[in-house]
Amino acid sequence: MSDTTGTAPFAPFEWMLSLRYLRARRKEGFISVIAIFSFLGIMLGVATLIIVMAVMNGFRKELLDKILGLNGHLVVQPQDTPLTDYAAVAERIAKVRGVLLAVPLVEGIALASSPNNAFGVAVRGIRGDDLASLPSIGNNIKQGTLEGFDQGQGIVIGRRLADQLAIHAGDMMTLVSPRGAVTPMGPTPRIKGYKIAAVFEIGMSEYDASVVFMPLTEAQAYFSRAGDVTSIEIYTANPEKVAELRPLVTEAAGRPIFMIDWRQRNSSFFSALQVERNVMFMILTLIVLVATLNIVSGLIMLVKDKSSDVAILRTMGATRYAMMRVFLITGASIGVVGTITGFFFGLVVCLNIESLRQFMSWLTNTEIFRSEIYFLSRLPAEMDAGETTAVVLMALVLSLAATLYPSWRAARLDPVEALRYG
Repeated sequence: MSDTTGTAPFAPFEWMLSLRYLRARRKEGFISVIAIFSFLGIMLGVATLIIVMAVMNGFRKELLDKILGLNGHLVVQPQDTPLTDYAAVAERIAKVRGVLLAVPLVEGIALASSPNNAFGVAVRGIRGDDLASLPSIGNNIKQGTLEGFDQGQGIVIGRRLADQLAIHAGDMMTLVSPRGAVTPMGPTPRIKGYKIAAVFEIGMSEYDASVVFMPLTEAQAYFSRAGDVTSIEIYTANPEKVAELRPLVTEAAGRPIFMIDWRQRNSSFFSALQVERNVMFMILTLIVLVATLNIVSGLIMLVKDKSSDVAILRTMGATRYAMMRVFLITGASIGVVGTITGFFFGLVVCLNIESLRQFMSWLTNTEIFRSEIYFLSRLPAEMDAGETTAVVLMALVLSLAATLYPSWRAARLDPVEALRYG
């Protein structure tokens, strides 16, 4: 639809005039500086939002993969009577559609010691085939082997624990349990030495430093379990749909059981991550908002400075809408170019986040993103297409909205008054 002058909206002369206003002359240097800072603010705001959201997503995904790779998505525990029929129950549950693996476990706490050091560990008794079927363990053996795990008295430990105890595959390690044999003097600790059959490393420091796997029958004897297990951990094809499997697993168990899923076990942890993610998004959005306010102030100053030009163009036949579009294009150009530049900058950083972390660690001679604090051995970044699109669209909308008021003021200028007092 054309204006009364016959000029179509966003005609070439409007684009030419807008881009000329972006290239301010010497006397308009301050306006140019504001435009540059607005561009940098939007670029850094968009890039920071994309990078932080990607790191938060990657952090959650990596933790979820590590936690669910080692711990079951559903945990079945006995009710009323001990779980002595664990083999049959696990076999029935494993046949449920959507269940990948049902693993009977004996769990206990012990003190792992070597001639060099001692640390508390969580001991998990497990069958050899089940241990090899866990991708987080079977695919991450760094020393030794899982072959013959059930036949011997060897145990499998994490890399960080092995380093802390200064031992390797083939060495001996002593486990001390407070619940030993009962004597007339009271319970005595149970102390037994085990050979290290294999060393694993899954990349989560908490597990690599505190989990020890032991053959199921040996764990039953060590923790005085009379042919029963502590629980059966169930691994599913889709952890997000565990609620749908609960009634099927209950039916397949064929006995009174108590069930808890991974969401219930880690609810506080993942809720804290979600809250932190939302708060970071709101705080970092303020960077983009401040940058768009810079566009407003810069355009208002530009409109005031160019009031005489606007008046002359109006007397030559340019319409109010044409003048409004000129300044709208000027301001929107800053926002659009800044947003696109910020997107590509954030994309490059996300793709090279671990290399940048290592470079910054080398440059500052400090360890950034310590695995003991953040649990993971590398800095993850997982860009979500929907989330990134939302950030880009939000920046574009804010940038466009910031140009409306200054553009409207330019359109409202009275040519006679502007020429008389401009």
